[in-house]
Amino acid sequence: MPDLRQAIAGQIRQLVGAGNPGRERVRTDFGLFGPGSACWKVHGDFTSMMVGGIAALFLQMLHPGALAGVWDHSNFRQDMSGRLRRTARFIAGTTYGSTAEAEALIAHVGQIHDRVAGVLPDGTAYSANDPDLLTWVHVAEVSCFLAAYLRYKDPAFPPAEQDRYYAEVAIVAEKLGATDVPKSRAAVQAYLRAIRPQLRYDHRTREVARALISQRAPSPAAAPFLALMFEAARDLLPDWAQRLHGFRAPPAGRPAVRLGVKGIGRVFRWALTNSAEARARRRAAELGAQRA
Repeated sequence: MPDLRQAIAGQIRQLVGAGNPGRERVRTDFGLFGPGSACWKVHGDFTSMMVGGIAALFLQMLHPGALAGVWDHSNFRQDMSGRLRRTARFIAGTTYGSTAEAEALIAHVGQIHDRVAGVLPDGTAYSANDPDLLTWVHVAEVSCFLAAYLRYKDPAFPPAEQDRYYAEVAIVAEKLGATDVPKSRAAVQAYLRAIRPQLRYDHRTREVARALISQRAPSPAAAPFLALMFEAARDLLPDWAQRLHGFRAPPAGRPAVRLGVKGIGRVFRWALTNSAEARARRRAAELGAQRA
């Protein structure tokens, strides 16, 4: 059984480009959040984070400013999988890393944003440092993370904990420069309703979405899993976002996709040792040893 666990963990490392999922570093503090946070719980489930992360990219690209940043300043046709990996490392580092690690990652992303600016096809200037654009990218991302967690990990996650999650993760967005960041379920839904008239789908959106969907799996063994993740991500999008993308799948196919992802999730949770709960136990023991 250990060999099977290692094989599955190895496939996951190829997907996200991470180090050993079961290995924990010695640390000096619990970072921005800590073991009791809602953020540790939501971000601790690999399968739902994978689905949510892909869905977030589909959602983010509907904003003209976010799309322009990808179109003008990235090699998205060849490196969309790299974008997923970099996002995964940023989320993991700012969630579970020490305070110094989280702050360094945020500063690094800020430096990248300094170089991402230009003009939209209609002549409007855009910048990755625009506080409103930063808020959009953040809300699209974390709303998809939470939606996937509720669907595939813990449908009974209490509403109060969902609100606490949004309040916690707003810290990272604000450190990046976002303003008026919604910090509850009601505020997030109100924000999404308000911004919908600004969202667009055109030939550039279609090409970026195709580049995302057509990314090759890192190995033949990972290909069926990755295909299922993309189907689940499209299914996770709000109905209005699915319509913009033209993703309206026959309802009969959705139960099979959701059942398949839930099954994969159980296998991955068995194979991985880096669940939020496992991290919390290890880090609590580590902190206790430091204090002893």
